[in-house]
Amino acid sequence: MTRWWRSHNVRVRLTLWYVTAMLVVLAVYAAVVFWFVRGNASETLDSRIRSDFQWAAAMVDQTPEGGIAWSYDDITEEESFWFQVWSPEGALLFQNVEARNSPLPRSRELALQTDDGIVAVEHPVAPVRVLTRRGRIGDTPVVIQVARSERAMRDEIGQLTLILTLGLPLAVAIAGLGGYTLARRALLPIERMTGRARTITADRLHDRLPVHNPDDEMGRLATVFNQTLARLEESFEQMRRFTADVSHQLRTPLTAIRSVGEVGLRERRDEVDYRSIIGSMLEEADRLASLVDRLLMLSRAETGEARVSVAAFDLYDLAQEVAAHLEVLAEEKRQTIVCEHAGPPPDAHRDRPHAFADRFVIRQALINLVDNAIKFSPPGGQVRIRVEETRAEAMVEVIDSGGGIDQDARARIFDRFYRAANAETPGAGLGLSIAKGAAEASGGRLTLAASGPGGSTFQLALPRARPAPRRAVV
Repeated sequence: MTRWWRSHNVRVRLTLWYVTAMLVVLAVYAAVVFWFVRGNASETLDSRIRSDFQWAAAMVDQTPEGGIAWSYDDITEEESFWFQVWSPEGALLFQNVEARNSPLPRSRELALQTDDGIVAVEHPVAPVRVLTRRGRIGDTPVVIQVARSERAMRDEIGQLTLILTLGLPLAVAIAGLGGYTLARRALLPIERMTGRARTITADRLHDRLPVHNPDDEMGRLATVFNQTLARLEESFEQMRRFTADVSHQLRTPLTAIRSVGEVGLRERRDEVDYRSIIGSMLEEADRLASLVDRLLMLSRAETGEARVSVAAFDLYDLAQEVAAHLEVLAEEKRQTIVCEHAGPPPDAHRDRPHAFADRFVIRQALINLVDNAIKFSPPGGQVRIRVEETRAEAMVEVIDSGGGIDQDARARIFDRFYRAANAETPGAGLGLSIAKGAAEASGGRLTLAASGPGGSTFQLALPRARPAPRRAVV
């Protein structure tokens, strides 16, 4: 049953649900109408029988000889009813034409009981309802019986039953047809979106689904789908750029290795030349391995698979260590690297900012930031490493003395392989991307705090950790 239900489309299932609901509603409605009409017809018949009794009791009279006579003969066929008069002992005193033509087998028994109620008596044509009450004609006590057949009432109820029996399936069929039409019209936008979505491939991600009414459910669905397509298009474009950039970056050292090797094989050389050629090839191989390692680190950081070992460490000590590590590069451009501490003097170890992160990963991020600052600072410039802390974070800022970053390029400086159009310094465009990934892998963040003609400031914020108090040495 479940498989059969799922094998039909939504339009058919909605129609079936609608038809089922309509069938239940109409069946309940028909039952209520039938019950109401039948009860109303039964009460109307009983009321008419009581009215007949009142009228018949007024129309009978006692003759001078002591008998009973019917004093009103001008009565139509529709107004005629069954009428008898009995003595309290069960002797039949009077009966009209209807009573003589259609005698009731239990009439005498009911006259003797005189329970003053309406009783249904079986009859070959239809049950007959009989009202038996005591009364007086003149000074004579009598038992008066009036009756009417249920045939007219049953014919009326039968016609109603026939109408409901024939009308209910017809109404359900009309409702089903209308429900199918409404479901088809309601789902028509989805069919259009489905047909349009089939035409969207990897080469046509710029296409969008039609949005006829952005305020209804279908319009909101199409809008969300279009937003997903936009993100997918952006991801594909980034993937294409990444593939192209990686191919370009990997092709350069491979081409260099191949060129150096081909030059070395063209003629016989001495040991010194071969060593120089092999050294050049190894240098390019190291460059290639470094690029692959950076890509791997960046990929792991972005997917959350980077393995970090968090612990508390002195952020100022790390800044000094990185400055000493890159001091040689700064000296080649006659630059200076200065470490600054916002707060107590740097020699107060217990009051220095302590971060709670992976020291090795943060060291690599800080090396990339300082190396980037050295590249973009002019000869004779200065690179400042400023360490401070707030109530929740330990921060280190790397401030260069370059010409700043263009406003258009600031939104993409952390993208992998991105290099500004006017960039003249060598590099693969991975330094800031790796630094940002390393910071986020340790629970921190890297942002461009400021940039202008006087230089740029990159801020690396990390979770703060207070060091354990040092014991005094006696």
